[in-house]
Amino acid sequence: MERLASFSNDPFDKPPCRGCSSYLTEPYVKCAECGPPPFLLCLQCFTRGFEYKKHQSDHTYEIMTSDFPVLDPNWTAQEEMSLLEAVMDCGFGNWQDVANQMCTKSKEECEKHYMKHFINNPLFASTLLNLKQAEEAQHNETAIPFHSADDPPRPTFDSLLSRDMAGYMPARADFVEEFDNYAEWDLRDIDFVEDDSDILHALKIAVVDIYHSRLKERQRRKKIIRDHGLINLRKFQILERRYPKEVQELYETMRRFARILGPVEHDKFIESHALEFELRREIKRLQEYRAAGITNFCSARTYDHLKKSRDEERLKRTMLSEVLQYIQDSSACQQWLSRQADIDSGLTPTVPVPSTTGRRSAPPLNLTGLPGTEKLNEKEKELCQMVRLVPGAYLEYKAALVNECNKQGGLRLAQARALIKIDVNKTRKIYDFLIREGYITKA
Repeated sequence: MERLASFSNDPFDKPPCRGCSSYLTEPYVKCAECGPPPFLLCLQCFTRGFEYKKHQSDHTYEIMTSDFPVLDPNWTAQEEMSLLEAVMDCGFGNWQDVANQMCTKSKEECEKHYMKHFINNPLFASTLLNLKQAEEAQHNETAIPFHSADDPPRPTFDSLLSRDMAGYMPARADFVEEFDNYAEWDLRDIDFVEDDSDILHALKIAVVDIYHSRLKERQRRKKIIRDHGLINLRKFQILERRYPKEVQELYETMRRFARILGPVEHDKFIESHALEFELRREIKRLQEYRAAGITNFCSARTYDHLKKSRDEERLKRTMLSEVLQYIQDSSACQQWLSRQADIDSGLTPTVPVPSTTGRRSAPPLNLTGLPGTEKLNEKEKELCQMVRLVPGAYLEYKAALVNECNKQGGLRLAQARALIKIDVNKTRKIYDFLIREGYITKA
């Protein structure tokens, strides 16, 4: 078991898990064979045998934790760090507040341990003296020192990034154009004078109250934007895309409720659903392995490889069925056979299977159960299948063309196209078929 000092309470200071990208909490697992950089996994990813590139689930590992004594057998390293942080937050001497923040030790235990190991311990005396002198020198300064912070980017005015950030100005922590930007216009002509009547005075007070409510709404919207990190929208969108598609759809749906939950609660809600989606997918995969009689991950990798090969073989059979389906196109069939011969001989085919229309033809229409099919003869059924025309529509077009031919004593293709408002290629095939079968005559 590896001994490791605890991280701070800030989750963003902790390294992410390589499996689920969540921030690690102790204890977690470190691969002893991969690295540098170290390959770290949370317990959930470790238990499900997560593998990535060179890392395998059967590698040796180390458990990283700070649950070990440092100065006192009854105090773990985690508790030592918690004590120092509590003293820093609550101040020296506020032992009750320190104990309340630690939650694992009493007031007397905190005071006794701190005084024994950090005050009266000669190893720490010089260090504490230097820290005290540095702190006193800092308090003696008259000016407040400037410390850089993680501010949003500062784009130039009217740039693309500035428009994406809605004109936010980090130096002023404000926007170029506010929400309800003209709320102040209602107050520009208001002036409280002594001659105002009670009704007029009450009316002016009401207008001011309305203006205050609009200001509160403006501040509320600003707070939501800052808390949820919506100022730098591109960074927010990049973080959103790391979720699977199903979780992204949930994220989009639940976005309107983020202002109610708050930033931390909303992120926990989305992360929990992302974890649930991952667990369901993993459970489905394991159920598939169990149904196939697989009992270890080594056999599972072999099963996945064979499954991929079966899918590729099934795709080749689908290609053959498509060619057999369009066997009437002798030219396309001959070219497909030539290409398959090149593949079987180890050559790379250079000529793809062309189509007469420049795109893959649609399969013949299935007339089973369609109304009007019983009124067609075999040749008409074959025409409707190849042209992909329902029998009812064909019968209407046939009747219209036959009636027009009887009136005119003959029918031209241009007249048929003007009479039937469908694809010109389908009209041509119907026209040629009716002439060939003797239903109409050419003018």
